[in-house]
Amino acid sequence: MADDDEALIELATKIFGFARAGETTQLLEYLDAGTPVSLANDRGDTLLMLAAYHGHADTVKALLDRGADPNQINDAWQTPLAGAVFKGEKDVVAALVAAGADPHAGSPSAIEAAQMFGQDDLLNALEKGPSNG
Repeated sequence: MADDDEALIELATKIFGFARAGETTQLLEYLDAGTPVSLANDRGDTLLMLAAYHGHADTVKALLDRGADPNQINDAWQTPLAGAVFKGEKDVVAALVAAGADPHAGSPSAIEAAQMFGQDDLLNALEKGPSNG
């Protein structure tokens, strides 16, 4: 049984690594094979959270297309959107907002993070919401 647990942990670590590194093709292969798009680590960070925080807009879009929840809060009450704002990842912010991410969710929220870190351009995008063209 311990060997099974170790193999499962090794597999999950590999999948989380794909999200962190923006290795979209490899990540999608695991999702297609049955890995839940909502998979979260021991801190509650989902694949989407990791891809967003590390600035991988294409991976974020692919996960959102597969049904990832843009408003999933981790154990520290952080959202993927707030993480992307903190890191100044404009393309990721745009993808998350377009998918319906709530800029008021979490603590600090994405809006609060933009205010704290002087991200005025991102604050404007968050306050306007998804663009219509």
